[in-house]
Amino acid sequence: MILPDPRLQLALDLVGVFVFALSGGLVAVRKQLDLFGVLVLSVVAGLGGGILRDLLIGAVPPTGVSDWRLVTAALLGGLVTFLWHPAIGRITRGVQILDAAGLGAFCVTGALKAIGTGANPQTAAIVGALTAIGGGMIRDVLAREVPEVLQRELYAIPALLGATVVVVANELRLLSTAVALGAAVLIAGLRIVAVLLNLNAPRPLRSPDPAPAPDRTDPEPPLAGP
Repeated sequence: MILPDPRLQLALDLVGVFVFALSGGLVAVRKQLDLFGVLVLSVVAGLGGGILRDLLIGAVPPTGVSDWRLVTAALLGGLVTFLWHPAIGRITRGVQILDAAGLGAFCVTGALKAIGTGANPQTAAIVGALTAIGGGMIRDVLAREVPEVLQRELYAIPALLGATVVVVANELRLLSTAVALGAAVLIAGLRIVAVLLNLNAPRPLRSPDPAPAPDRTDPEPPLAGP
């Protein structure tokens, strides 16, 4: 089941693509890439998750390369960042809020599209989460960085939670526009709280540093004389 109003689903997709494209552009500017590099990382960040989603559910060609509106939104996000990155960099908090909105939108629309193709609940939940985090992971790999989703505030967990809410609502035949929007807002809110409070997933306990190996370069003590 897809949202009854296709315009609403398109709006959610466009918001997610544009916001994630901004994040890709900011990473490219920080790496001092040229205009082409900025646009590439913007497109990857904005459309990578959706392309991955479509490939996983067999919806080819992916809408990320066939829908001119989505491609335009990604390129526009990259161009805006390239031209006005000092201003965007100064409003980091605002960009993080928009990023949270994109996260909520993408995990919901990704799960909805998987459900619409007949995917089972488990697949739909995973595909929804990957839709939300896939573009950012590919962006960071191209920028030769450890993906933020693996080391920063809660990101993947809210995405998986949002997709699961949509899947469960569909299984209970309660899925509606209001439920889908509510799930997107809930996940965006969780992400914002995680950023403000610096909430992270549990990390392994720090192990003690190993004892230094003995220095084998010290000269041997002289042998005792007769």
